[in-house]
Amino acid sequence: MTAAERTARTEAADATCRAAYDGCGGPASGVALVALGGYGRGELAPHSDLDLLLVHDDGVDPGMSAAEVWYPLWDGGHRLDHAVRSVGETVTAASADLRVVLGLLDVRHVAGDPGLTLRLRTTLLAQWRREARERIPQLRPLVRRRHELAGELAHASVPDLKESEGGLRDATVLQALVATWLVDVPHADLERSRQALLDVRDVVQQQAGRAVDRVGPEAWRDLADGLGLRDARAAQVHVREHGRRVTHLSRLTWRRASELVERRSSLRGARRPALVPVAPGVALSRGEVVLDARARPASDPLLLLRAAAEAAERDVVLSPTTTARLVREAPPLPEPWSEEARRLLVRLLAAGRGLLEVWETLEETGALARLLPEWEGIRLLPHASPIHRFTVDRHVVETCVEVASLIRTVARPDVLLVAALLHDVGKAEVGDHSVVGEPVARRVATRLGFDPAAVDQVALLVRHHLLLAETATTRDLDDPATTALVADRVGDPETLALLLALTEADARAASAPAWSSWRAGLVRRLAARTRAHLEARAAGVATPVAVADDVAVPDEVVRDPREVWVGVEPHEDRARVTVVSGDRIGLLADAAAALALQRCSVLAARAWSHDGVATSVWEVRDDGLVPAVLRERVLAVAEGRVDPAARLRRPSGDPALAPSVQVRPEASQTSTVLEVRAADRPGVVWSVCRTLADLGVGVRSAHVVTLGPQAVDVFYLAGPAGGPLAPEDADAIAEAVRAALSEEPSGTR
Repeated sequence: MTAAERTARTEAADATCRAAYDGCGGPASGVALVALGGYGRGELAPHSDLDLLLVHDDGVDPGMSAAEVWYPLWDGGHRLDHAVRSVGETVTAASADLRVVLGLLDVRHVAGDPGLTLRLRTTLLAQWRREARERIPQLRPLVRRRHELAGELAHASVPDLKESEGGLRDATVLQALVATWLVDVPHADLERSRQALLDVRDVVQQQAGRAVDRVGPEAWRDLADGLGLRDARAAQVHVREHGRRVTHLSRLTWRRASELVERRSSLRGARRPALVPVAPGVALSRGEVVLDARARPASDPLLLLRAAAEAAERDVVLSPTTTARLVREAPPLPEPWSEEARRLLVRLLAAGRGLLEVWETLEETGALARLLPEWEGIRLLPHASPIHRFTVDRHVVETCVEVASLIRTVARPDVLLVAALLHDVGKAEVGDHSVVGEPVARRVATRLGFDPAAVDQVALLVRHHLLLAETATTRDLDDPATTALVADRVGDPETLALLLALTEADARAASAPAWSSWRAGLVRRLAARTRAHLEARAAGVATPVAVADDVAVPDEVVRDPREVWVGVEPHEDRARVTVVSGDRIGLLADAAAALALQRCSVLAARAWSHDGVATSVWEVRDDGLVPAVLRERVLAVAEGRVDPAARLRRPSGDPALAPSVQVRPEASQTSTVLEVRAADRPGVVWSVCRTLADLGVGVRSAHVVTLGPQAVDVFYLAGPAGGPLAPEDADAIAEAVRAALSEEPSGTR
């Protein structure tokens, strides 16, 4: 797809519209048929609507043509967005509605009176320029709301080529801002990316056979073929690079336009803008960090980092022109970096939200390739897990932003910030990214000039940045082996504090569900118990005994352990369900079945028993649950009045991968730990628990978590004597669970 093909489609549509206008006797003067929007720009996509306006002079009646001109177009199968207005009505509508004026700025003559079209276009542009200082502040919130809904084209998992930030609509808004004559934008850069995105949209619509702007995960391979690119990864990089470029230009232009409107003077009017020195060689001018008159780029290798840090901390623009000049003229930093260079990098990373746009400028100008060549491997790299809302590179920057609010909780903020910057660098290679990333992090930290102890700490944080989250959600926190394992890997309380901060920042940057109150509570509890273990070890005393989760036993269960108590605590779009009863084999399966029959989507769960009472707590996505109804479900399953197997059947032909069921002997000295990993589909928890109950195996505790499309369920099992099962018995149980999952009934997990 090329611009020439779009031009050909536009010309064909013009010919059809002219024929319709002439065929209905459209007047040659006083009335005109004009194209708007993308059609007005001559950029019809394969399945675009024809956006048309029949406009007439205020004193002219368009007659029957106002109604009849549309029928031939409808009969020809064209989809229309059409209207009939006088010139006065059109100008009034443009003044009242920003969405209308943005479409009208691209008005183009199709048929009828060309002089009328010219006068309309001239009037609309003059009005837009005259009202620009009032309209620009009104337009900004509309753009922001669209961005919030559609996400960023460069980083969203399912980007919208038109509505996303950095998409085609943003390019149109940029052109409208330029039309005010108040600001300018690098035309060649914008047009190159705009045309590339138009090409992409053409291919997407041709392949879909309909008007569609979103690119789903399954479409990248075909898109690569349509664009003549190597593979799906190349297609993603192509689309996201151009989206990122439009985003960068858009943010820069909006900053300049907003600053201009606030001070209400033309950029063209001041020949010598004021320079306010803010650091050696660096000044602030009109909301942008630039070089001052005394700067000597050729002799100051720190100038780039200094300018970037100042811009990020002040949350202002790092001038792309200045940055590009520094890339050309400034010498590279000596290796290892000096303490001052490292300090400037840490300042940059600790700037919070101001880091984002400065980092984009460093990327767009090639400066980042000089500072951190390892970044190229994760640039615009998509995440494999749907729990992530951004590409890997943007996720890393967001993690640094989140870390910036936590640096006061740790002893080495510099180590924490650099570990955040490098924690996902291993995703550029094949294999466990934590393992692969450790030597890369060690190499970078050494190049940055950290001392050996700090290098070891950065490397350890990268290697184990998932340790707390994975352990907290899949292991029994009351088992001493759990805290001992974490303590052995972390080593000391200072590193533990760093790891806790990195874990929180990493999860918050991924998505809201990744740091729910449930997960945050588990991680913090694990960290607290690990800290107590480390402190006791250092003092040479016994580790404090962990206290089981504090859930009060309801009075009815105290009076009669055969009773079942169910509680529901709603929270936003989810709920916490608690089931308490006397401990018995099969209770956990009954609770899982009850939730499955209620079609509850289980996000996480924990279960344990203490002093003859069994408690299970379930975090479910559904709200509006009624405790009495859930209790009745549990009793119906327990008493055999409802057979879950008859109601929860897995659809035939389910293509899910085979489940993984493994015994983890290293995870506990007091229990047998069974780890189940399977596709997150309905009925997994119930199937496992039912199988264990049928085998007469007691569940000491259970830990259920959903990680993207995968369910990870861990069960601590007790043998007849209360300790671990014999190895041969554990293997037999694992095989039975594996077989049950392979023919698993289904409902809701």
